[in-house]
Amino acid sequence: MNKLRPYERKVYYYETDKMGIVHHSNYIRIFEEARVHYLNEAGLPFEKIEEMGILMPCLGIESSYKHPLVFDEPFMVYLKLDKFNGVTLKISYRVVSKRSGKLCAKGSSTHCFTDPELKPLRTKHSHPELYNAITQYLEYDYGF
Repeated sequence: MNKLRPYERKVYYYETDKMGIVHHSNYIRIFEEARVHYLNEAGLPFEKIEEMGILMPCLGIESSYKHPLVFDEPFMVYLKLDKFNGVTLKISYRVVSKRSGKLCAKGSSTHCFTDPELKPLRTKHSHPELYNAITQYLEYDYGF
């Protein structure tokens, strides 16, 4: 198992609001960017997952905001796979400022593995390579 690196970048100007801080809606996009990054790091890019005929629709998302990020501020996103039963996956996120070290936002998202007709898949049986790749990272602490 590879140790996965946190997702890192700076805040873009368009992500800020009139107060000069990241608008709350952009944290959901940041969570998605981090999820894509971690899947790539784990050898499971979305292209590969979709080539297997698998989709990962979002079933729900939660977020809370602790300290604002501002334009051009570098940050890191730490991710943790909380729960996986072969059909659904719950992921937690922590967005941390690289400048101050403060927790800026945290949240979670839940996803379902489906076929192209959106019928749930039991990946343990239908796609054991995907199931095994995910379970090896389950509950691994990536900076939480």
